[in-house]
Order: sequence, then C-alpha cells, then structure tokens
Amino acid sequence: MTSEHVKCLIIGSGPAGYTAAIYASRAGLKPVLYQGAQPGGQLTITTEVDNFPGYPQGVQGPQMMQDLETQARRFGTDVRYGVVTDVTFSENPSLEKPHKAIVDEQHEITADTVIISTGAAAKWLGLPSEMRLNGRGVSACAVCDGFFFRGQDVAIVGAGDTAAEEASYLANLCRKVYMLVRRGEMRASKIMQQRVKSLPNVEILWHTETLEVLGEEEVTGVRVRNTEAGTEQILDVTGFFVAIGHKPNTDIFKSYLDMDESGYILTEKGSTRTNIPGVFACGDAQDNVYRQAVTAAGTGCMAALDAERYLAVLEVAHMQEQYVH
Repeated sequence: MTSEHVKCLIIGSGPAGYTAAIYASRAGLKPVLYQGAQPGGQLTITTEVDNFPGYPQGVQGPQMMQDLETQARRFGTDVRYGVVTDVTFSENPSLEKPHKAIVDEQHEITADTVIISTGAAAKWLGLPSEMRLNGRGVSACAVCDGFFFRGQDVAIVGAGDTAAEEASYLANLCRKVYMLVRRGEMRASKIMQQRVKSLPNVEILWHTETLEVLGEEEVTGVRVRNTEAGTEQILDVTGFFVAIGHKPNTDIFKSYLDMDESGYILTEKGSTRTNIPGVFACGDAQDNVYRQAVTAAGTGCMAALDAERYLAVLEVAHMQEQYVH
C-alpha cells in the first residue's frame, strides 16, 4: 500500500468541498481533494441552477461544478478521482500523530487536518420512471426547482415536516399541489399539518402510493393507487417532487464523530469543528436544514478557515515542544 502525508485532506467535492479547496489553497495548505463516488455531488444530476449568486442567466448544474473545480485547480488544489473507504481519526492529534485515510483500499494518506464534504443523498421511491425523468420534472428539492413550475399543477410525495414545508412552498408558486401520503396520517408536526391543510390549493391524498411517473421527455402526469380502495387514477401534473428524506454520506465516520439520529455530523455552533480536533465538516454532511448549494459553499469557506487557524495553533505548539526538548 502506498502512502503520503498532506496538510489538508478534503473528502468529497460539490460546492462545499470545492469552496473549501479554493480557500485552503489560497491559504497555502496545499489541499488534496478526493471527489468521491459522485464527483461534483448532487448538482451534477441537476439541470438548471437559477438561485446561485453570480449566474444571472442561470447555469447547468454540471457546468457549475466544472467551474468550481477549475477554480480550485487554478489555485493549486490537487483534485483526484477516488473514494475514501476508511478513516482513523486521532483522538489527540499532533504533527507526529496525524489523522489517516485509506483511498480505494490501496493508498494511505496521513493528514494534519481533514475537511469532510461528503454530502447527502436524497431518498427516492425507486421507480424506473422516477429515475428516467429525474431533472426533467422529477426533483427532490422544491426550494431548488419549484420556481420552474409556477402556475402549474404538481405532486409531492412525503408525510414529514420537510414534505409539509415543501408543499407549502410549492403552494405559493403552483396552481395546484397534490400531496401524496402513504398512510392515513402524517408524521409532520401538528403545526405543519395544520399549515398544509389550511392551504386551499393543496389536496392531500391519503393512503396513496405512486405507481409510475408518466412522460417521455418530461413529466406529464403520475399514476397513483389508493391502497384502501384499490383504485387507480392519473394526476395531470408537470412536476413530481419526492420529499421522503435524505441520507448523509457519513457512515465511514460513525466510529469517531458525533452525529444526530439521522447520521448528520454534529459541529460546534458557529463553526465547522467536530468532536475530533483537526476534523471539520461542511455542506450537506452536517446540514439537515437548508441543504442549498450556496449554504454548502459558505460552510466550505468556514471549514477551510477553521482548518487554517487550527494548523497555525498546532504548528506553534509543535515549535514550543521542540524548543523545550
């Protein structure tokens, strides 16, 4: 197994990882970034991004990620293909006891600082038609894509707080919102349920499961079934939103980092610091509230600044220790 040592290792790409790389590079940390299983993150499967500052005419998601990667490389980031498959974080790290990561089970990297930007993956229903029309009327983010369906009829699947919140958001933009709930009750908090039920253009379909998203090049409808009555119907919608949750890509860190019940990494308030010194988390791996490209980029900046400051303190401590000896 080959090995090397770096000052700053960034695990994952996307807006958070690339922004962290830009700041870390400019600070002279010479970061090495591994892009992960999905280089560029979730935005590479998104079509038009209209809500990221600096793109007045909008931008395609893959192009935006290419722009960020190019900018990170410009400042000297070593961007690599590869997946970090295992980590060993030092409880009491020092320049002699750095953190370790294994890449693709064949390359070991020791690092003084680690920035985690592995993101989160939306949960899907698993329908072939849903996957085929993803980005062409099928979306897992109403805040990101609802704008494109102004004045149209849409459907949203889910029964939790996120689904209720996104249904409310869509109701402000769309003519009609069908909310598809699998059971006869919602998991959302009572106040969120009351909010959704009070909206005149939201129709909740109870005991309803999605059978197929219809359309060839774009969504033209959705075929659903009432599980109590056994009846089927087609809803004439042009947008289909899935709001059944996200799963953060954080499993390999569970032995070391504090997380919430869903697997989101917990960070100190107002920072990206985790419970392990020298390990920082940014983007959707630690954000279960906003999950936007612009907020991910912001926390990527914070992580790089936190890592730079941590390294400065670590190096001073190392110099003092050497002086004493």
